[in-house]
Amino acid sequence: MTPKVNNALKKAAGTAQKAQRQPVIAHLLRATERFNDRLGNQFGAAITYFSFLSMIPILMVSFAAAGFVLASHPTLLQDIFDKILMNVSDPTLAATLKSTINTAVQQRTTVGIVGLLIALYSGINWMGNLREAIRAQSRDVWERTPQDREKIWVRYFRDFVSLIGLLLALIVTLSITSISGAAQQTIISALYLDSIEWLKPAWRLIGLAISIFANYLLFFWIFWRLPRQRPRKKALIRGTFIAAIGFEAIKMIMTWTLPTLVKSPSGAAFGSVLGLMAFFYFFARLTLFCAAWIATADYKDDPQMPGKTQP
Repeated sequence: MTPKVNNALKKAAGTAQKAQRQPVIAHLLRATERFNDRLGNQFGAAITYFSFLSMIPILMVSFAAAGFVLASHPTLLQDIFDKILMNVSDPTLAATLKSTINTAVQQRTTVGIVGLLIALYSGINWMGNLREAIRAQSRDVWERTPQDREKIWVRYFRDFVSLIGLLLALIVTLSITSISGAAQQTIISALYLDSIEWLKPAWRLIGLAISIFANYLLFFWIFWRLPRQRPRKKALIRGTFIAAIGFEAIKMIMTWTLPTLVKSPSGAAFGSVLGLMAFFYFFARLTLFCAAWIATADYKDDPQMPGKTQP
């Protein structure tokens, strides 16, 4: 190896060491190391699996709700049957679809009750897996301590309360996004500003800021409520902000890529499934990485968030 190459390598190593001493870079490296050491990718895959599995009872409840609607509107049910006969050329397939719809309408109550029970069970287990994954990134040591062990009924009750809290947080964030979007459009139309082209980027930025704020509320609840150990205040605020921006970026990327994905024949069959799995996986990895980022933050005079912290 020539002296010129040695000097170039030494210079690159020195530059890398200087960069690693920067607080932001050092924090990022600590968070990445914790994320990898504590099986962040594996936990993300597990959360993705349970998230996708939880969609089945949700579909059951949706079919039951559709069954109640069709049962109370026989004309709508007959219109659906007529469209099936008009658009499906295969008589056997048309008869099968008609029989399936009739079965869903007739067994709507049973399907709805079973779907709700399974959805409750799978939702509690999903919340338990998310909680354990976040706690694995948040606690000081990788191994579980005796304080982490709970009775099974206490654990299920905690997960049930956390699931209700998460649903309420989702309702609040979705309400903020939808209400603010509708109010913004109403104000723009009332003031006759929708025809002004140069104002459209400003409206998009306002909508983006509102969506990020809604994401912030959701992730703030997740990072504050689920870990057993209360995070530091400044670290929680900054880590939640990173998660909110990252989640908005994921939603934008999925919005752009999914329409292109489903255009191909294979994409039309599997595109929505793959897109949903990718969305869950990126959400899980983002959540766990930000939990590791919050746990590895080292800010001076950063008080701990109020609340009970286990020793």
